[in-house]
Amino acid sequence: MATDTMKFGIIGSGSWATALVKILVDNKQPVNWWVRNPDTISYIKKRRHNPNHLSSAYFDISQISIIDDINTVISQSDVLVLVVPSAYIKEVLNKVHTGALKNKKIISAIKGLVPDQDVLLNDYLEKNFGIPLKNYFALLGPCHAEEVAAEKLSYLTFSGIDTQMAEQIAAYFKAPYINTVVNSDILGVQYAAVLKNIYALGAGIAHGLDYGDNFLSVYIANSADEMAGFLRKVGIEHIVVGEHQATPSHKKDMNYAASVYLGDLLVTCYSLYSRNRTFGNMIGKGYTVQSAQLEMNMVAEGYNASKCMHNINQHIQADMPIAETIYKILWERLQPGEGFCKIEDVMV
Repeated sequence: MATDTMKFGIIGSGSWATALVKILVDNKQPVNWWVRNPDTISYIKKRRHNPNHLSSAYFDISQISIIDDINTVISQSDVLVLVVPSAYIKEVLNKVHTGALKNKKIISAIKGLVPDQDVLLNDYLEKNFGIPLKNYFALLGPCHAEEVAAEKLSYLTFSGIDTQMAEQIAAYFKAPYINTVVNSDILGVQYAAVLKNIYALGAGIAHGLDYGDNFLSVYIANSADEMAGFLRKVGIEHIVVGEHQATPSHKKDMNYAASVYLGDLLVTCYSLYSRNRTFGNMIGKGYTVQSAQLEMNMVAEGYNASKCMHNINQHIQADMPIAETIYKILWERLQPGEGFCKIEDVMV
């Protein structure tokens, strides 16, 4: 646990934001929490838990300042953790005053791309707010909010080019039920997080089409290979599996088999907590995209991500038949059964 006085501001009030507040509060760290709805704020203050997400997670309210003005949260915080669905991040950031983010450390817990821009959040923040990459960090898994609420051992990865600062930030989140990992692959981990949501949505479609575990294991293995190929194509290093260099701590150095890449892909494809898998399962069973969205009442990041990655790959030209087929199922009305027949043909 960290011992200095860095103050965190959590931007968002969904499941993942609630889980991160729980971790910090359990560690006796004061938190500024931006919650949009005043009724939700009143409820949390009175009942000590979020009525809409992770309602089993209770907080020490004395450690939390719950505020409905995002600029107040920003001004009173040293580190800002952005935890809203990527589809809404532009809307949220439009509320931020010019210059308010200057000299702040920004942590993205958003596993998606900025819609209509088809860029990672760090690129958007640099262009629109002047945030240098050295002040930007990504917070990733593999980790489901529901298991954090249940205090089941989970893993968080903090990535940034300033690894010393990433380690300082990670220390605030270290807990008996949270292990932390630090790496410097700030672009690779974000692309991997985007892609794993697309592949997890596809895993759900396969389940909805009544494919079995044998097929799913081959599907995930091929998805992992496709992901690695894209990362290599955009210049990401550390893709080799099974080779490590010695480190002073005697821990393995990172490669593509690390938890934030392959581990996050696996848990998102297999776990019943995965909203992308759930969304895909509904598509495989015959739901339209619109009806699945209404039924879930939650955002499956893989849906928008599939279109963003399709657009990005028009320039990158990586070989991505699985991701491209999922895009066509979701956005071009390719029938799921027909699409997965095509996927069967490309798998090895």
